[in-house]
Amino acid sequence: MATGLQDVRDRIVNACAQCGRDPAEVTLVAVTKTFPASDVRLLAELGVRDIGESRDQEARNKAAACADLDLTWHFVGQLQTNKARSVVTYATVVQSVDRPELVRALDRAVQRHREPGHDQSVEPGVGGVDQPLRCLVQVRLDDRPGRGGADPAEVSDLADQIAGSPLLRLGGVMAVAPLDGDPAPAFARLAEVAANVRARHADATWISAGMSDDLEQAVAAGATHVRVGRGLLGVRPSNR
Repeated sequence: MATGLQDVRDRIVNACAQCGRDPAEVTLVAVTKTFPASDVRLLAELGVRDIGESRDQEARNKAAACADLDLTWHFVGQLQTNKARSVVTYATVVQSVDRPELVRALDRAVQRHREPGHDQSVEPGVGGVDQPLRCLVQVRLDDRPGRGGADPAEVSDLADQIAGSPLLRLGGVMAVAPLDGDPAPAFARLAEVAANVRARHADATWISAGMSDDLEQAVAAGATHVRVGRGLLGVRPSNR
């Protein structure tokens, strides 16, 4: 794991050097889906503080098991509205907001989580119950069925909706590159969408893009966060 982490960090440094960026501008989010909480602890010992998960039940259990660690939990998978109440109990960031119904569900969930008398004693919290839940608009960069994300034309309205809630904080945008072909054009399109969002909301500076196979292209397009799983932890267990 230490070797994999160093390799990923070196790749980020090299990618930044190629495009004249400061590596400190890029945050590594370790995606630990299907790997145990013990691996999260090992990553924390190695200095990783941002953890990404895409399945609510698994993420909630891991967050509870690691509640003593100073970690930022990112929910990065497609999210059903009926899971919003659970996700806000442990996530500091939801990167996959892609429709108005989900914005409303997250807003209601945060409000409920902060109601007087609501028991938070067994919950890791959301970076402090007095802090807004940071949300990224997930942008769809291809037309494959089943891929999450909002159409680029819908992103501005979603961003406005998030920014209009005092319980939510608009962080920026997120996307997954198309499965086939060069990811660079898709990430360039994402950068354009991100710039349009920032023109309306100056604090929405996050661009979450790039994974194990394409982090270099994402960094070149301005990614502030890269989501890496296999590059850190290897191939996911086949029985999970």
